[in-house]
Amino acid sequence: MPARGMIEEITAALGANGLILRSGFVFSDHETAPHGASGVPARSVLLVGQAGAAPWPHFSRWRELQPESIVNPLDTWSRQVIGQVAEKYEARAVSPSDKPYLPFQQWAVRAEGLKRSPLGILMHPRYGLWHAYRGALLFEDEIAFPVTEPAPHLCDTCVEKPCLKSCPVDAYSNDGFAYQACLAHVRGADGEPCRAGGCLDRNACPYGTAYRYPADIQAFHMASFARAGS
Repeated sequence: MPARGMIEEITAALGANGLILRSGFVFSDHETAPHGASGVPARSVLLVGQAGAAPWPHFSRWRELQPESIVNPLDTWSRQVIGQVAEKYEARAVSPSDKPYLPFQQWAVRAEGLKRSPLGILMHPRYGLWHAYRGALLFEDEIAFPVTEPAPHLCDTCVEKPCLKSCPVDAYSNDGFAYQACLAHVRGADGEPCRAGGCLDRNACPYGTAYRYPADIQAFHMASFARAGS
């Protein structure tokens, strides 16, 4: 099957679960690439992710049928959906949480030309901070993917930087992320706004607001953050 036809089919299969084919590129001959489905080095990678809350209804229906004991249900669901696509197209599915960790952020920067926001999340010209990478497909053949034209980095033109002024414990600053301070606040008596509605700094960002996750989804992610720090 021509690469264009396969990309269209993969896009449709992922879209049926609210996921999107974000971007991709071909590894150079001079770099060490992760292995593909058969064990030989991959030649291409296609990044899979989401914009806004599109996957949530699909994930929620799946989750209702699963045991409560699943530790990371969103990761499990993502692996299942992306894994099914990978099996059909003879690719290897990988996840950002797989160990040893693969350089997903570096791949995203390379493929989509994105830059980090002050919060560490990659800033997207359309989605703002409300997007994510859920996995990738590694192919042992060269898969040409349309080149993404570089877009202006929105953070460069944001003068007020409200994302650095809304957290009660100043978790984000030019010095980086104060992980322990953030975790203690989220778990503490004063952390209810964060637990119920998500990171105040992230929500203060003026870009991509049409894709902002609803409060219940942000609460889900914040609960996962609080548990992971145990």
